[in-house]
Amino acid sequence: MIIREGTEFDALSPLPQAGGAGGGLALTSGDIVDFEREPTPSPASGRSGPRPDLNDAGHRSPDARLREGGDVALPQLTIPYAFARKFGVVVDHTDTDSHLTIAMREGAEPKVLLELRRYLGRPFGVNRVEAPAFDRLLSNVYAMDGQANALAAVGMGDELDLLAGDMPTAEDLLDTADDAPAIRLINGIIADAARNGVSDIHIEPYESGLVIRMRIDGVLRETLRMPANVAPVVVSRIKVMARLDIAERRVPQDGRMGLTLGGKLLDVRVSTLPSRAGERVVLRILDKENAGITLEALGLPPALFALLRESLAEPNGIILVTGPTGSGKTTSLYAALRLLNDGSRNILTVEDPVEYAVDGVGQTQVNPKVGLTFAAGLRAILRQDPDVVMVGEIRDRETAEIAVQASLTGHLVLSTVHTNDAIGAITRMRDMKVESFLLASTLRAVIAQRLVRRLCPTCRRAVPASETVAPLLGIPGDAVVYVAQGCDECGQSGFKGRIGVFEAVRIDDTIRRLINTDGDETAITAHAFARSPNLAQSARELVLLGQTTAEEAVRVSRRDTAEVEDV
Repeated sequence: MIIREGTEFDALSPLPQAGGAGGGLALTSGDIVDFEREPTPSPASGRSGPRPDLNDAGHRSPDARLREGGDVALPQLTIPYAFARKFGVVVDHTDTDSHLTIAMREGAEPKVLLELRRYLGRPFGVNRVEAPAFDRLLSNVYAMDGQANALAAVGMGDELDLLAGDMPTAEDLLDTADDAPAIRLINGIIADAARNGVSDIHIEPYESGLVIRMRIDGVLRETLRMPANVAPVVVSRIKVMARLDIAERRVPQDGRMGLTLGGKLLDVRVSTLPSRAGERVVLRILDKENAGITLEALGLPPALFALLRESLAEPNGIILVTGPTGSGKTTSLYAALRLLNDGSRNILTVEDPVEYAVDGVGQTQVNPKVGLTFAAGLRAILRQDPDVVMVGEIRDRETAEIAVQASLTGHLVLSTVHTNDAIGAITRMRDMKVESFLLASTLRAVIAQRLVRRLCPTCRRAVPASETVAPLLGIPGDAVVYVAQGCDECGQSGFKGRIGVFEAVRIDDTIRRLINTDGDETAITAHAFARSPNLAQSARELVLLGQTTAEEAVRVSRRDTAEVEDV
């Protein structure tokens, strides 16, 4: 009997059993599912051993549950995660027709299809997929149950008290073989957060209960509320996973933990803070795939993209990225490093902390406890023969002076400062006592950026600009703008993802002369943005294009009357 890909197994004619006629199953090079006479390794597969058995894990088949009176709907059919990951098969819910489809990873053991046929007890088609696509599908299918697992764990009530000691970390967030309620709860929360693009998870204890809030697209939303007695066990479990001192509850602690979501790597930074009702915990989720983002993917306007590439081509100097916390400065710096990381340069960084590991880049993490500050790290890096240096943040006079000296001695220095706009970075460097003539000769470019929520393209609605917002943005009163509504695609929020708002200043001869003569910020701003957009103008353009709302643009742009008139 031969079954080609895309054909269904006949539920009315059982497949041959292992050890009987046609007991084995193998995929030949022609992508054909074929029955062999014995379960010994075939020349094509090179595999041996008994057929995989789902009963080994104590799972009851959907057919068994159906015979017991249960109702198993087709979209709810799943394979236990540990089995799916080990043997490379998963129920493909992306197939929109009424037939059951099994996605099978390239190179997976074909005999697993026999056990799936017995376990599922119904017809199914087989589609072979490449390993990366299979890993993404595996994550999507099983992460969808993350919140449900969390809620189920909360319902366990007193069982959470059993987690008094240290427990081993689950190998994978989606693997629920360990039934400890607190483990399932935390794994479910993090898995659900990663699936929904959450950047931060806030675990907040109060007398009335434990509240879980998640930051999605820059906005905190409450997603879960649990009994107050759950808090100590949940916090202790997180501290164990992050290798923190679970006995110390009086002082703040910081740590990190590496987790996987199917085939997706996550780096989770953990911060604890004592509070009146217990320890607050914030988990910052860093998706390691973001470390590979390119300059093109940042969404820079063509003119600013060309300006940045031109600045990065300089053999020496300082390039600064400014903006508040959470505005994407680090992501922009990593994109710039990716462009420079061609194997011909020695690239070294000093960061607090190292957010993403990048091959080919020497990364050092600040550790003030042992005296490794930004200044000390930067001073040591300059003895390592670097071509490009990235400093996570210039926050004091010593670091600023060393960065300037590094650029003067032939190094390209990339860093960030916390200012409201690009020109403010020049003033900030002056405030840190950097001499004007040194700043004028070393600074190459300054980029300021913000993140605004992107309107959901499915449900956004066009309306006339309001009389209050239009003057703030400098748009005509009869202009058409878009507002958020909410639909299933965006989780009823009206927004889906975020988009960058940028302004950039290239230090030319005129600006260099103004810096050298201690020209004020107004004069530098007037020249810098005479022919290029500032933050307010960039935000206004996004509003007119329907990519964000007027309220979002007002939130991130400068709103004083003088600058609005300039717009």
